[in-house]
Amino acid sequence: MSTTQLSVAASCALASSLPSLKTVLLIRGGANLVASALDKAVAVSGGGAKPPRELDGNVDILGISFTPKGRSVLCMAIAMSLHYLGYSFARPSTLALFTSTSTGYSSPAAFPLAMAFVSPTSLLLLMGYGRMLDRFGPKGALQRTSMFCATVLSVAAAAIVLLKESTWLSIPAAKFITGPLFVFRESYVQLLTSQYWSFMSSVLTPRQAAQWFAPISGLTSITSALAGLSVSSIVQKIGLPGALGLTSLMTVLSVVAASTAYGISERNNFDPATEIEKKTRRRETTKRTENQDLVETHPSLVKKAADLFARVPQLWLLFLEILSSQGLATLLNVCFVTRLSTAIPNDRERAGWMGKFFALINVISMSIQFGVLPPIMTILEPRDLWRTMPMVLVCFTTFQSLQTDPSLNVVSASLLVMKTLEYSVRRMLDELVYVPLDYESRFVGKEVIGVFGYRFGKSSMSLVLSALTAIFGDFTLQALSWLCSGASFLWLTCAWRLSNLVPTRREAEERYEKAHKNKRG
Repeated sequence: MSTTQLSVAASCALASSLPSLKTVLLIRGGANLVASALDKAVAVSGGGAKPPRELDGNVDILGISFTPKGRSVLCMAIAMSLHYLGYSFARPSTLALFTSTSTGYSSPAAFPLAMAFVSPTSLLLLMGYGRMLDRFGPKGALQRTSMFCATVLSVAAAAIVLLKESTWLSIPAAKFITGPLFVFRESYVQLLTSQYWSFMSSVLTPRQAAQWFAPISGLTSITSALAGLSVSSIVQKIGLPGALGLTSLMTVLSVVAASTAYGISERNNFDPATEIEKKTRRRETTKRTENQDLVETHPSLVKKAADLFARVPQLWLLFLEILSSQGLATLLNVCFVTRLSTAIPNDRERAGWMGKFFALINVISMSIQFGVLPPIMTILEPRDLWRTMPMVLVCFTTFQSLQTDPSLNVVSASLLVMKTLEYSVRRMLDELVYVPLDYESRFVGKEVIGVFGYRFGKSSMSLVLSALTAIFGDFTLQALSWLCSGASFLWLTCAWRLSNLVPTRREAEERYEKAHKNKRG
């Protein structure tokens, strides 16, 4: 599919979504209208009760009134969109560098081996995030982790340029950069994404979240699609390392937008950090005894996660569901990379093709997020969608496994469906689970599941593949497709178990109101 065709598809997707969103526009000034719609949703919070006075008050822009909560959610959505804009430059660039014959690794075993290192890297990032969260709070943790990621990407890009012609031990020096860079790129994306969603899950009610999480995800699909469409031309002009530099710049800009969102929440007394501060003070008070001074303890992140999984069974089942879904995604990705590297051997052509492929994924996701999910969520319960997603993948992977030598189109179709459901439906359902839960579930449990769970699922499957390859030799594409089919049935089982504990929209709203009534009391 050409760039022009994708651009037309994107335009059609936007046009078809407008009736369901009425006058919501999403380019330039249209962002204000999104905020206005969010404001109306936030304004009806609490069953029509008069909202508390907020210090900033409403702000009128072009005759549209913005509440502080609406502005904060919009700013955080923009921050997440900038993050995904940059990530969409980094994904095809790092993959092209990693699979390049000159700067990367051509062995079929290289990709699953690299993916095996993603989980330990994610764990290290998660541990660093946990310390920052305890020390600086959610705002400081987001700022510092974002700047760290931007620095790593920019330094890696510069190193690739400087070492392009160098060799170490008769090995191209760039290979010592592209491998770790690929692992880091796979690891950092969820570290930042989960923090954006944690803030928005803390600000919106379950009813508002069900209405607006899909369009908010749609903003990321728009920026990702635009980035995917432009990857080919950008790489032609500034090269693959230059595209990584753009990723770093977008990450820095996302920090500005996220800091603005937190600044609004702090000035208007709905900062998510205040919830844990009050809980910490109550915990410290109960620890005081007549003959013992206060001893402040900081449980490890592992203990916090274990306690959360025991206290909130939905989180444990969500963790298992993510392990199974990401295991399937890894298998489909291995099939995709294996077929793509032989079908398109040229590095720049391969990067451009991948950019357009992921742009198509985001165009379809955007259409679902804006035109399909908002009306559907007023009819179906979240548990119904949890059960439907893996059923669709069972059909596609079964068809792929029946092909003796699956073509690039067949393999790409399975990955496209998986990624489209993951970006549109699953992302929304995942976030809805956290909305009625407490601070620790949203900011600690979410990061453990989102960062470690996602990557542990991929790394575990990669280790299994590497072990099987070492024992039986390289797998054929059909054999890999058989594994994909089995993994899709495993995902269906885990998702079904999780769906049994997912509350209905009404139950989630009641839990949220009860929790916040107790907090106010």
